Amino acid sequence: MTPSFQTLEVPGGVPVKMWTRGVPVEDEAKRQLANVARLPVVFRHVAAMPDVHVGIGATVGAVIPTVRAIIPAAVGVDIGCGMIAARTTLRAADLPDNLAPLRSAIERAVPHGRAPGARDPGAWQEVPQEVDAAWARLAPGFEALCRDYPKLEKTNHRRHLGTLGTGNHFIEVCLDEEERVWFMLHSGSRGVGNAIGTMFIELAREDARRHQANLPDRDLAYFEEGSRYFGDYVRAVGWAQQYARLNREVMMRRVVEAARRVIGKPFEVHQEAVNCHHNYVQRERHFGQDVYVTRKGAVSARRGELGIIPGSMGARSYIVRGRGHPESFESCSHGAGRVMSRTEAKRRYTLADHRAATAGIECRKDKDVIDETPMAYKDIDAVMQAQRDLVEVVHTLRQVVCVKG
Repeated sequence: MTPSFQTLEVPGGVPVKMWTRGVPVEDEAKRQLANVARLPVVFRHVAAMPDVHVGIGATVGAVIPTVRAIIPAAVGVDIGCGMIAARTTLRAADLPDNLAPLRSAIERAVPHGRAPGARDPGAWQEVPQEVDAAWARLAPGFEALCRDYPKLEKTNHRRHLGTLGTGNHFIEVCLDEEERVWFMLHSGSRGVGNAIGTMFIELAREDARRHQANLPDRDLAYFEEGSRYFGDYVRAVGWAQQYARLNREVMMRRVVEAARRVIGKPFEVHQEAVNCHHNYVQRERHFGQDVYVTRKGAVSARRGELGIIPGSMGARSYIVRGRGHPESFESCSHGAGRVMSRTEAKRRYTLADHRAATAGIECRKDKDVIDETPMAYKDIDAVMQAQRDLVEVVHTLRQVVCVKG
């Protein structure tokens, strides 16, 4: 039987197994994958998902198993970034004909975006009581981190909890194949996760200058077990992943509350899909070996495990169930994946192009979101076809409201 993946042989390194049939892959992304595969700490092979594209050091859409070591830049700075989705008892007919008030209510309920200065719209000006209650669960771990790394105290940790961020982070109201209403959102560990990631990436680079002279890319510097910063990084990244998960839970509650104020009909919410990371590292066992698995833009897809694969603004998204494919380290893609840079998207597409691509969706249609236009992403249908042996589709969602940072 022909394998569903293609194998890129890497001289001096482990192979790269790529689930990319029918989707474009940049030459630079292949070069980055080969660089990772040459690291002495990588175990067995690197897995590339169909949404793979160029990142910093390591490609986005890569699954990197390492033995007794972690690459901080592969985890990245949006530690714990991921998705949460919830199905409701509402039907499409229960939504108002004009969806603009629903989008406005969600935008008021969840801070989003960014602006310089003290009045940052993406941070709480006055932290709600429910956010403080959630922060209380994170505070002890954060205080312990700050005792060793005091500069983390100067981050927007508490004021960013329960906020969306910018870029490709979003909140959506969607309909599934049976016209049932879902809420879905995408965000991570916000400013404090960025600070943790940035700090440890720089510490890894400093270590590499002394101990890892032959690195193919300075952003592939790694901490080995027993080294000065390894334990601190594991502790910090674990805390940031907990923050990201809680951040999504807080936002989801606020989105539901906002929707209740706008939609006249009472409804219930079922947490049918998981709250899943897609930028993270954790210890797992594969092929008889305990390894650290870094999913940089990839989702865990163990057999029977639910996950979320979003499309772009204007494209379908999917609730999936993992097939537990061992060669992918039980993983799948985290989305459609960019097919061009943000700068190129802004150069190539007009506001009229973006408005046409998002017709029928209640969302921003201004020049500041052209870099997130659907044409900047790979074809989600081709991405799903390329990984059909990694996941099965449980629900297909189409968005009717999209809030962007």
